[in-house]
Amino acid sequence: MLTLIEGAELYCPAHLGQQDLLVADGRIAWIGKGLAVPDGWPVARVDGRGRYLVPGLVDPLAHITGGGGEGGFAFRTPELAAGEALRAGVTTLVAALGTDSLTRTLAQVLGKVREFRAAGVSAFMYTGSYHLPVKTLTGSVESDIMLIPEVLGVGEVAISDHRSSAPTHHELARLVSEARVAGLLAGKSGVSFFHLGDGRGALAPLRALRDETDIPLRQLYPTHCNRNPWLFAEAIHWGKAGGWVDLTTSSFPDLLEDGERLAADGLVELLAAGVPADRISFSSDANASLPRFDAEGRLIEMRSGQIGSLWQELVQACAKGVALETALSVVTANPARALGLSGKGVIGVGQDADLLLVDPDTLAIARVMSSGQWRV
Repeated sequence: MLTLIEGAELYCPAHLGQQDLLVADGRIAWIGKGLAVPDGWPVARVDGRGRYLVPGLVDPLAHITGGGGEGGFAFRTPELAAGEALRAGVTTLVAALGTDSLTRTLAQVLGKVREFRAAGVSAFMYTGSYHLPVKTLTGSVESDIMLIPEVLGVGEVAISDHRSSAPTHHELARLVSEARVAGLLAGKSGVSFFHLGDGRGALAPLRALRDETDIPLRQLYPTHCNRNPWLFAEAIHWGKAGGWVDLTTSSFPDLLEDGERLAADGLVELLAAGVPADRISFSSDANASLPRFDAEGRLIEMRSGQIGSLWQELVQACAKGVALETALSVVTANPARALGLSGKGVIGVGQDADLLLVDPDTLAIARVMSSGQWRV
């Protein structure tokens, strides 16, 4: 069965105007106007007039097996369902372990990733976790990346955080180098995805990797860059120097009172400060624990990340004056490029047919297609 979406306003994420789009065998086969479909072809026509057609969202961090535990076992967050991700417009995501890599394991993450794939989500994962020595599936970061198709890189490695394992510069350099070389050999990004905490060190460990090693800057992918004022200030300089800046979309009023910025506000400020738009991404941190600690590191309260926040912050960014093309790139093309996912994040002939039909007035997601099939 072919699908012909007719007359939608196409954002790929650049604006291409009103176009028709043909989907065949899970990919985009044609874009244009006035396709003459031969008689007898099994084509399902979808009227896209009055709708935006945009790429499916790419989420570089989701804790699909749950997270938490900083306050004890009563604080473990639940698993994420594939249907919840699809309803939020997320057609591609990367799963990770968090603080707990003992009762939650990489084997569980891999099993959940394959569950998501069976449900139509293009799911991937990082090997490793917050802590070093690194935990793996096959015995090393190199073999995980090279031998397991779903593993793109290593993460979520915690730095500048009282919950980290206080890794040394040499330990981080060795880890990032191993992931990069494995990525080269496997044809993957081999990216190293870093959790940034509230520590005063902020981006200093990554600046040391940039300045004191030969590791390309694109291999270093820091997240939670909007979690406090001093980290955000450093992230501006990091982004202007060509580094990736990832902002977390899951937030709550009490976290904002502690100094966190909403991702939409952070995007506006980064762009105004001259950070290139193509170096910024959003991630949901879905189903992660979002703890608040006092000055002595004691847990005050715990919340859970929400995958729906990814689209919500895009809508808020547009309401604050960010062009739709720019806001879309932050949740589609940019993270896909950072993760080395060439078939994702962009609407074009030959790309995977991961598509959202969106109401232009409310920016509400009306329909979701992944791998060429309507899921929502």
